[in-house]
Amino acid sequence: MTRPLLFAIAAFAAACQAQAVTDDGADIYEADHAELYCGTHEPSTAGKMSVEQQTERMPLGDAKPGATIDVHVHIIRKDTANGDVADTAVSDQIRILNTAFHATGFSFRLASIDRTTSAAWFAMAPGSAAEKQAKFALRTGGARDLNLYTAEPGAGMVGYATFPIDYTAAPNLDGVVMLHSAMPGGSSAPYNLGDQTVHQVGHWLGLYHTYQAACGDNGDMVSDTPATNAPAFGCPVGRDTCGDDDSMDPVRNYMDATDDACMNAFTEGQRQRVDRQFTAFRRY
Repeated sequence: MTRPLLFAIAAFAAACQAQAVTDDGADIYEADHAELYCGTHEPSTAGKMSVEQQTERMPLGDAKPGATIDVHVHIIRKDTANGDVADTAVSDQIRILNTAFHATGFSFRLASIDRTTSAAWFAMAPGSAAEKQAKFALRTGGARDLNLYTAEPGAGMVGYATFPIDYTAAPNLDGVVMLHSAMPGGSSAPYNLGDQTVHQVGHWLGLYHTYQAACGDNGDMVSDTPATNAPAFGCPVGRDTCGDDDSMDPVRNYMDATDDACMNAFTEGQRQRVDRQFTAFRRY
């Protein structure tokens, strides 16, 4: 079993949220549904060091207003009755991406939609032969183009992405794979408002999880995201897993693991990171 699948394993089910209140009055949403997991592969320590060495040399500024990313959406269906995503849901997803990334200087433009019916490709998982076959057949554009595939990767996985540094070695595998039912209006509530795709596009632009190195310093290589010991599910506002009373866990950050309705923020440090990552690895 591959490492991404080990990271992603969880039972798939949809249910509701229950609201609670902490002693100090802060709202907490306890997840009583089965969580879906991000399947994006965590880079090795050596890989992260290589990224940082190349990124630190990059000036800010490439992601200025007007830096538009063309999005090519590849809808992969199991059959004519399973896995389709409506064009309206795709349009909603582009709008949600633009809202979420507005402050970063990036915008997204729908460039194309295509549909493929293949039971094998529909079940593609990270590193699988099916993933390679599907992406080699469907991928469009260059390093600056976002290829978004909808499928059902399984193992409780809501989606996975490649990082900017991966492009040079494997350009045909570049892109984001999303669980089709996590697209806006899909059946995977509370992960169906489009923000799980924002999370994966964050990876595609170079962001790590906020909980990347537990309570270690700058585990996600961003100085202004508070340290957190573990992914948050539901929406536990006021949680403090690292014991720093001045800095609660960043549960509303798009790069945590909370429900879509909880996610609503990137930090200035994350904005600067995606700017430099884009300049270093996706400018050409």
